Amino acid sequence: MAVVVQSSRGWVLDACSLIDQEYSRCIRWRDNQKSHIKCHFKRQCFQISKSHDSVKATATVDGGNSDMQQKTNKVAKKRKRKHSQLNQGEVDSQIFHEKIRSVIVEETKSLVDSARSLGHLNGGTDTVKELLPFQACSLAALCEMAKELPLVDEEEQECVQSLVAEFGCTSHVDLFSRVTENKADWATAVTLMGEEYVIPPHTAFLLSDFKRIQPLVNYGRKFDLIVMDPPWENKSVKRSRRYSSLPSSQLKRLPIPLLASTNCLVVTWVTNRPSHLRFVRDELFPHWGIEVVAEWFWVKVTTSGQFVFPLDSQHKKPYEVLVLGRYRSSADDSISSSKTSEVPVEDSRLIVSVPSALHSQKPSLSEVLKRYVGAEAMCLELFARSLHPGWTSWGNEVLKFQHMSYFTLTPADDPADIS
Repeated sequence: MAVVVQSSRGWVLDACSLIDQEYSRCIRWRDNQKSHIKCHFKRQCFQISKSHDSVKATATVDGGNSDMQQKTNKVAKKRKRKHSQLNQGEVDSQIFHEKIRSVIVEETKSLVDSARSLGHLNGGTDTVKELLPFQACSLAALCEMAKELPLVDEEEQECVQSLVAEFGCTSHVDLFSRVTENKADWATAVTLMGEEYVIPPHTAFLLSDFKRIQPLVNYGRKFDLIVMDPPWENKSVKRSRRYSSLPSSQLKRLPIPLLASTNCLVVTWVTNRPSHLRFVRDELFPHWGIEVVAEWFWVKVTTSGQFVFPLDSQHKKPYEVLVLGRYRSSADDSISSSKTSEVPVEDSRLIVSVPSALHSQKPSLSEVLKRYVGAEAMCLELFARSLHPGWTSWGNEVLKFQHMSYFTLTPADDPADIS
């Protein structure tokens, strides 16, 4: 069950099941031969069973955190750091945290209790002892290399191509300057750039950065839902060097008005840095003509329903923010009826799930957002690191979590003739 709980407070998701439901039918092409398989995302990636807390304090969603607070106070005394020594960003973070703290505690408790009553978030009984999969993603580097290739005249080249040619051939697929489509009703496992990837059904993607985003615009589609997870600048990213970050000001270069349909729902993942949140609300969305309609929170819990980090930690919080807005083109200003058909987006909703142990992997929002845009909506993800059925995706690591190393393969129980 991908959506474990759905209520007026929000949702509890089984993120791994959300992925698995996309690959129940899969064809694998190898040496021009096809076989029928099932792909399962490795569940050990979602077996976060303990709270990450260096002082051994456990912050539960029951609201009782006195023990955690006492130990946090001891650490604070040891550091002898006064409130007056906090910089402005830290002060802003504390103010924002105190503003939403009661919502996070109360709403998460309600959702977790509901999930537990259904047999979920009770500690997990299928703990997998296998090591986490590791695949050194070189996609961003390949995008950098592709910049050196001459740009093809747009009038002389189609901006879209099929993933698989006759007999499963993918040798001539241009991933960097064309949108690639898998129009099949089943997932397809293929070799691209010497590596094997699993591509969901009815999906399209473009592997590129800003300098090669024009094929996505030329694709000619207007999207009813746009989700983006920008590589925000922060200290931990700089230290880890896991991926290249992007200055906030560069985000304004995204051609959202050329990609969004009227009343398009735009959803942006934001870090807990207040300056990033203010930038999205006060600069980025207005720059694109987007009206902010809600703020949601992704709350990360362990398999037993505890926050993955102490709620009042000074360093990492167990939640992230999503800012939701509606695109209002200039033509909409005089048409009051343009908003009548859209489904109102409630504020302060929570999405609760066990996070992935793989850095930067977010839960799929497809099931959560479809009621606000309709089941037949055209959906786009920007800065994507994975693919979803029915979606178009763009980014310089767009195939990252589609690599075969993240999946377990099993023969199809009923390899029916798929043609």
